[in-house]
Amino acid sequence: MINAIFDRCVQILVHAAGLLGISYKAINVWVFVIIWPIFTLALMGVVIAQHVRIRRLRKKMEQIQERPIDGG
Repeated sequence: MINAIFDRCVQILVHAAGLLGISYKAINVWVFVIIWPIFTLALMGVVIAQHVRIRRLRKKMEQIQERPIDGG
């Protein structure tokens, strides 16, 4: 099964290389050395930003819950 998946991925890359007018080696470099790492770093940035926002929101919620309720 893994061989079939690999072969299909290679076929996709060969086809994409043909459409773009570049070699298989070039598309490999673009995908796995340039695009994939940039995408991974961008996703890590999103995860870190969301983690920070969640921490800030939790802090705000704690502050709201600690406030005394006016006995109007």
